[in-house]
Amino acid sequence: MKTRSDILDMALDLAIDLHEVGAMDKATLRDIEELAIPKVPEYSAKQIRWIREQNHVSQPIFANYMNVGRTTVAQWEQGKKKPSGSAARLLDVVARKGIRAIA
Repeated sequence: MKTRSDILDMALDLAIDLHEVGAMDKATLRDIEELAIPKVPEYSAKQIRWIREQNHVSQPIFANYMNVGRTTVAQWEQGKKKPSGSAARLLDVVARKGIRAIA
């Protein structure tokens, strides 16, 4: 079954092709590009730990991949902090595509 992200990727590819042949204007293409950017969900402490464990890495290694401090990952997994900004985006990529997607 195709995911929402797969369908949006296909729509974006089609929109780019239509723009290249002159069948779609730049403003419409930008609107479709914006729709194709996945929204960043909020992950619970339990989900963050599950994501890390599914990728078979320790907290320090996960921290290195995420470009954050070791204690930050521990705090995420304890619910003391929540990832935000680029860390939240990277966590979402890892959740959807695996740790190798950001390696």
